[in-house]
Amino acid sequence: MNNKLEVDPRARGLIFDIDGTICDTMPVHYIAWRDTAKEYGIDFTIPLFESVTGMPALETCQLLKEKFNKDFDPEEFTRIKELRYEENIHKVKPVEPVVELIHEYHGKLPMACGTGGYKRLAWMALEKAGVKDCFEHLVSAEDVKKHKPDPETFLTAASLIHISPTDCQVFEDGKLGLQAAESAGMIATDVTKYYEVTIGREV
Repeated sequence: MNNKLEVDPRARGLIFDIDGTICDTMPVHYIAWRDTAKEYGIDFTIPLFESVTGMPALETCQLLKEKFNKDFDPEEFTRIKELRYEENIHKVKPVEPVVELIHEYHGKLPMACGTGGYKRLAWMALEKAGVKDCFEHLVSAEDVKKHKPDPETFLTAASLIHISPTDCQVFEDGKLGLQAAESAGMIATDVTKYYEVTIGREV
């Protein structure tokens, strides 16, 4: 596996997803989803998790409610799930190839984060990965009306760093995020080719 991640020569600005891209949060998120869903009588499988990666938690809960025909409060489900995640955020590890690239280009190219996660937890994850000080701009679930695969998250990030979308390179791990980057006309880079993906693994 080639673990050297490169910046495209065409890129004038860099935009990063967080969960599964900068931080290997997926095992912690998955366990939080699985254990919370079990309380509501839902079997939260790994394929199901992969299909909603990049989607805000509340949207995922609403989808689960409809998909499994359950009667629960999506906001309460979300609160419990996010609390479980936060309790185990100390287990999160940085994705080294991405973190190395961020440190290499910090101060050289404008950079921002675009995540489907919630702002407070996103900043906590960046701090855990040791790159919080590298970012001034972070676009989270609270900042946009349309979430991935809609390009609004990344288009907003591009505007914050004052770089044309076609000159931005997006680093992503999720299918929805990669679709969003491509829809925005950006250079889309799948980081899962550069590290061992740990979705579904116990931590």
